[in-house]
Amino acid sequence: MKLNEILGTEFPIIQGGMANIATGEFAAAVSNAGAMGLIGAGGMNADTFRENIRKCRTLTDKPFGVNIMLMHPQAKEMAQIAAEEKVPFITTGAGNPASFIPMWKEAGAKVFPVVSVVALAKLVARAGADGVIAEGTESGGHVGELTTMALVPQVCDAVDLPVVAAGGIADSRQLVAAFALGACGAQVGTCLLVSQECPIHENYKEAVIKAKDSGTVVTGRIGGTPVRILKNPMAKAYIAKEKEGADKMELEQFTLGSLRRAVFDGDTKNGSLMAGQVAGMLHEIRPVRAILEDLCGGCKSVLDRVEKEGF
Repeated sequence: MKLNEILGTEFPIIQGGMANIATGEFAAAVSNAGAMGLIGAGGMNADTFRENIRKCRTLTDKPFGVNIMLMHPQAKEMAQIAAEEKVPFITTGAGNPASFIPMWKEAGAKVFPVVSVVALAKLVARAGADGVIAEGTESGGHVGELTTMALVPQVCDAVDLPVVAAGGIADSRQLVAAFALGACGAQVGTCLLVSQECPIHENYKEAVIKAKDSGTVVTGRIGGTPVRILKNPMAKAYIAKEKEGADKMELEQFTLGSLRRAVFDGDTKNGSLMAGQVAGMLHEIRPVRAILEDLCGGCKSVLDRVEKEGF
């Protein structure tokens, strides 16, 4: 069963719940374009989170969802809000959502936690999750170590649930590969950063478009908080501080507000420009609908080419 059939969307695509980017307005735009739009709780407080859910409802009559970062200091309150507002689709990151799943299911939501290892996939499956999003290290933002190519089939083999592939997906070739690995659909983020509707600063969009294949780097690996971002002076300075032995508090102070500087101020030197490795494939700003149509519409031609050329 394809993801669009499970979620009631046109395309088998979920928009990533990107902190400070995935607003109610952006989620509604993505849902209206045919995919599953998500509101990202990261960067919001509980009140703002509720406001964004209600705002999204005024802008779309299509299915939408939320992403709750479980390391957020108000994660428990946000989990309750998602249930109270009867959000139809919930994803989670940065932790184990098992304690919240019964409440969300009782409120009628489908729950798809993001996982970066097989063990967590098994754990949330036992807790009653409806599916999982297996996210490889190619993705932007907080990452694990396993690649999408390695992670997705192992998760598919480990759980009897729908599996969504995430990380390193920006065109139909990669989407077909995700299906071949056993996924029922994909979650994408980086390719939507360069959509007309995405609320990030134009400087951020241009930085993504200018990025090359090796244009990202992972900061925080030494300290155990790996985040993939575009290479810039801030990233270089952060990694230098890490190698010099800076403690976690010093590094947190150094990056405090850096994502907001990128998203809202367009500071491409000192901001944290979160983006995945597919940034090097993106060359223009287009409407969300056009991006989704190309992503999904080209799958048949990819399959035809594979069949014609054989193995």
